[in-house]
Amino acid sequence: MDALQRRLAVARGDEAADLVVRGGRVLSVFTREWLEVDVAIVDGVIAGLGRYQGRDTLDATGSYVVPGFIDAHMHLESVKLMVDEFARLVLPLGTTAVVADPHEIANVLGVDGVHWLLDATADLQLDVYFMAPSCVPASPFESPRRPLTPGDLESLMRRRRVLGLAEMMNFPGVIGGAPDELAKLALDGARHVDGHAPGLLGPALQAYAAAGIYSDHEALTVEEGRERLRAGMWLLIREASMARNLHALLPLVEQYGPTRIAFCTDDRDPEDIADAGHLNGMVREAVAAGIPPEDAVLMASHHPALWHGLARHGAVAPGYAGDLLVLPDLESFQPSTVLKRGRLVEDVPRAEIPDWVRQSVRIAPLTAKDLAIPWSGGALRAIGLVEDQVVTESLEREPAVEDGYALASPELDLAKIAVVERHLATGRVGLGFVAGSGLRRGALASSVAHDAHNLVVVGMSDQDMAIAIQRLAELGGGIVAVESLRVVAECPLPVAGLLSDAPLADVIAQSRACNEAAHDLGWTGATPFLTLAFLALSVIPHLKITDQGLVDVDRFEIVPLAV
Repeated sequence: MDALQRRLAVARGDEAADLVVRGGRVLSVFTREWLEVDVAIVDGVIAGLGRYQGRDTLDATGSYVVPGFIDAHMHLESVKLMVDEFARLVLPLGTTAVVADPHEIANVLGVDGVHWLLDATADLQLDVYFMAPSCVPASPFESPRRPLTPGDLESLMRRRRVLGLAEMMNFPGVIGGAPDELAKLALDGARHVDGHAPGLLGPALQAYAAAGIYSDHEALTVEEGRERLRAGMWLLIREASMARNLHALLPLVEQYGPTRIAFCTDDRDPEDIADAGHLNGMVREAVAAGIPPEDAVLMASHHPALWHGLARHGAVAPGYAGDLLVLPDLESFQPSTVLKRGRLVEDVPRAEIPDWVRQSVRIAPLTAKDLAIPWSGGALRAIGLVEDQVVTESLEREPAVEDGYALASPELDLAKIAVVERHLATGRVGLGFVAGSGLRRGALASSVAHDAHNLVVVGMSDQDMAIAIQRLAELGGGIVAVESLRVVAECPLPVAGLLSDAPLADVIAQSRACNEAAHDLGWTGATPFLTLAFLALSVIPHLKITDQGLVDVDRFEIVPLAV
């Protein structure tokens, strides 16, 4: 009550504010107007807009004042950084809040890992909200450390800063009315649910929305986005390091306006953020493509807050959090000043990392012989890469054969791929082939392999692939590149095999070195290791691979390598 009384006194003009932002043009997200007013902030909350006096003043003359940006859907683990380093990276870029789905760490460390991540983000200046991971495992064809139970989910949804149920990736199960999936939607706390429905159209999409799932970040085309909007769903436009959908979906903003559309990053490499920005980069690209700045800012701030029910975020208005960006122009969208709860962004304290989150890579002994594929001839199923997308093609290819074994072949643009179970040391290995990587020699491997995060390795040599897997086990997780039986680049990720414990600059340098090594080995696409990570995700069409084998996502079943 004392804080509210003080806020009201400041709003009336009876008391001085803690801080007044003066001289800027302030965006009203409700009317899309630029207002020439002061912003009065007290106790981290905006008291009023108008003409005010304050103990401190921030001069924003000639600049634009907008709400802090909010990422509507992302995975903290995909950035490879510990949460404190992530905050150091994105806060100066104007991202003041994120809504995270921690299903990566849930697959590796179970519900205890999610509770730890919640605790680790509690005192950051960056607001980190969570959705409870709904699909651990993502499908019956994946092998996490252990499944999350309904009790696990309910315990998470009782935590402060957990907003609801994260992306329902088993969309065939939801559409078909699978009892286990419907039971999740009926859990206490699951009134707010994110979606994940790649390629769904027509009656299948109607069924998915009828289940009460009202967002999706997987739309790739105008047709898919339009159907989601017509079904009353929120369209979360994604611009990840690999799945870049912004420009494909901006025509919907031009046609319908920004209503029920929000921006998200999903999965971003740290060097991509350092080079191109975070949400501010999406806003910049949208405006450069012809979207009005007011609409672009709405989709990066007010609309994520609306979708997720963050009632006091996403606007510069009385009673809202004092999360403000001062922008020198409406072209670069690089803030000159970021205020979080009315204060300048400060140095972020180091996060504590307990030992139990580090020991997560457990594999059975493995040699190159375990990666050999006996072959008597004929066509095989190959995963076909699609540039800058997480979807793949299901191809048929004749492999090179020698001494009764199918081989990788640079001339055929066929690389071998393996997924090695790494949680319980079962020795289970799924084997297959990938077309379209351009790889000509060596091997690339990662312990980041959505969503079960078993070890994934692709290569032209069984010996190099085996060395890469062994190096991942020694590091406790990470990404590595191997050539001629030698590790040529690596980025250790010892925290659950997903996150680094190193400073931001070191992680960016290591990640860049691994990507450069991959391209030196012939890789022709962008983001080689993020591409690898999604080849193991068995809920994105069309052909994927897990430790259990090849998965035909359209038929939602394991299929043999032989056609």
